[in-house]
Amino acid sequence: MTISRLLILQGLLICGLGTVFFIPRETQIMMSRVKMALPEMLGYWEGKPAIVTDEERSKLASDTEFARKVYDDGLGDQVLVSIVLSGHDLDNSIHRPERCLPAQGWTIEDSTSLKVPVAEAPGGWLPVTRLHDYREFTDHGVVKKQYNLNYYWFIGYTDLTASHFEREYIDMKDRLLHGYNQRWAYVTVAATVTQGLEPPGEEWMGKDTAQTDEMLQKMIALVYPKIVTDAPPR
Repeated sequence: MTISRLLILQGLLICGLGTVFFIPRETQIMMSRVKMALPEMLGYWEGKPAIVTDEERSKLASDTEFARKVYDDGLGDQVLVSIVLSGHDLDNSIHRPERCLPAQGWTIEDSTSLKVPVAEAPGGWLPVTRLHDYREFTDHGVVKKQYNLNYYWFIGYTDLTASHFEREYIDMKDRLLHGYNQRWAYVTVAATVTQGLEPPGEEWMGKDTAQTDEMLQKMIALVYPKIVTDAPPR
């Protein structure tokens, strides 16, 4: 978050403490612009439902909604696309992946803010956070690393953001100035870096990190226009 935004947030907090009696007791919930239905096909990629575990559901609010599929190109590559839509209890409906992935045994090697070219996104670019993570496994007594790339962003009622902290800033501003909360959807597009893994066929060579990045960014360009309504964000 920039210094200017921190100063704005500080000012809002000070004003908020002085105007607490003017804030509505019932905060209105504004629906996210996301569509909770992933298509069967994305280009030549075929999607099949992916499991949402009981453990995952138990850690989130009961009215949290999910849409999740694994897309397969028929040539050995797979991409996970997941949407988690917050319930009315916003604080317990979305957990940022920097918190969830380590709990699942993944180590986050680096985190980067990017803008992916998406024609339908505002200005032709979609803000995303890219996580490069890994987990260790043992293969015939040898410890190896399995790498994964995870792109994510949030879709609200009027806003798009790739930052968990900016989302919290927007929520604070909306409560104080507009008297509502946006119901956020957390979108993930992820894939394993398959180079060096056991191939499914003799001609399959897998993809390195750069090739996996390219594949995921192309998938994001396919996914985005399928999961948002036409109303432009703020």
